[in-house]
Amino acid sequence: MSVEPLGIDGAWLCTPQLHSDPRGLFLEWFRSDVLATATEREFDVVQANHSVSGKGVVRGVHYADVPPGQAKYVTVPVGAALDIVVDLRMGSPTFGKSEMIVLDDERRQGVFLAEGLGHAFCALQDDTAVTYLVSAVYSPQHEHAVSPNDPDLALPWNEYVETPIVSDRDLAAPSVAEAAAAGALPSYSACLERYSAVALPR
Repeated sequence: MSVEPLGIDGAWLCTPQLHSDPRGLFLEWFRSDVLATATEREFDVVQANHSVSGKGVVRGVHYADVPPGQAKYVTVPVGAALDIVVDLRMGSPTFGKSEMIVLDDERRQGVFLAEGLGHAFCALQDDTAVTYLVSAVYSPQHEHAVSPNDPDLALPWNEYVETPIVSDRDLAAPSVAEAAAAGALPSYSACLERYSAVALPR
């Protein structure tokens, strides 16, 4: 598996090596040692989540308070999804910026997101399955969302699906500016402290 940084600090694209023959396909879809070497940090998996979505379903933009924060490794074992990372860390050099990549069951890539980053995706096929490995168990009081339709983010849902399908919760979520004004976004300094705490010894 190769691991390459994306354009937002704290986000990486992970590409496995695929081994196929007449019997089918084999791959190592997650390697903690390779990820740790590339990211220079620990990623302790404590929970695994799995969602299945119809074409056009948008989930996100979701994020967690820091502390405690929640790092994620996201992959698509079935179907295809437009996967988006949003920098919601107040004070970050790339605050408000997004990175996107299509994850699918052909290339079988994954995205690793550090604590404090927002995550969203749109299913591009029916029955698209998304699997997440996460570093902290689900904690409702620490989980939040910003609007996937925030015009300042300008996320390109309509370039990929004709009619995005968004939950009531996500539709009611504040814009990034509103969340920032309410003090609801993680600070970059708090995220850097978290990253330092999980950094591998040099």
